Amino acid sequence: MAAPIPRGLSCLSRALGWWSRQPILVTQSPAVVPVKTKSRFRPPLREPKYKTEKEFLEHARKAGLVIPPEKMERPIHLACTGEEYTSMVVRAAWGLPEIERRLIRKIKEFDANFKTKDFPEKAKDIFIEAHLCLNNFLSCPQDMVWDLKYKTVRWSFVESLEPAQVVHVRSSGMVNQSNMYGQVTVRLHTRQTLAIYDRFGRLMYGQEDVPKDVLEYVVFERHLMNPYGSWRMHAKIVPPWAPPKQPILKTLMIPSSQLNPWEASEETQGEAHKPQLA
Repeated sequence: MAAPIPRGLSCLSRALGWWSRQPILVTQSPAVVPVKTKSRFRPPLREPKYKTEKEFLEHARKAGLVIPPEKMERPIHLACTGEEYTSMVVRAAWGLPEIERRLIRKIKEFDANFKTKDFPEKAKDIFIEAHLCLNNFLSCPQDMVWDLKYKTVRWSFVESLEPAQVVHVRSSGMVNQSNMYGQVTVRLHTRQTLAIYDRFGRLMYGQEDVPKDVLEYVVFERHLMNPYGSWRMHAKIVPPWAPPKQPILKTLMIPSSQLNPWEASEETQGEAHKPQLA
């Protein structure tokens, strides 16, 4: 006589039997099937005819070819000089001295259109164009705006009080005498307006609506050896007898007691609730 099977074991055996009758799921790894591609043309490696540089130079010498030695030097271009050739303002009452006439002829060898009578008007146009660039620092030379960071400049040309005049001419070489530069000093007596504002919009120097008379000695330079060169404003000469400039009004921060954020908000709210007297 068979012993009775507990109910729980019978349920377990039924569940195992159903699970054993299910299909077995086997995870297979993906198979990699090699595919033949088009064959690429690879040129055969050729051995060099001359294994060393010495053999190549000997063969070239026998063939009559002269190979110059390779230089590791890099060429440099000097577009302008770093100084003025004249340290003082020369003004001749009865024309230019004889030495300057010789230098003028030297400049005319490279610039046939150079004339001391026509150059002052051209120099004035270059002077005005360069100073108008101060209103927009993006197109202004860095030598003119190196101390104008975080500032706004308003410059304008009003009129010429006296005709421009050439007072000095120099030409000299740099590094060697074949690299020639020409410098012409022009006297400009004009009326201008200038105003400089700081980064907060406060006026630091000058006034926009008050023109002033300005006497300047401006040096213009050109690289004579460059056929495509042009005359550019190089520097300004300040005579020793020039009056001192107006001091610039600087903006300073007044130190005060530091308040906490909640204290500052309480003060602003208290001022807002104050009654205004008529």
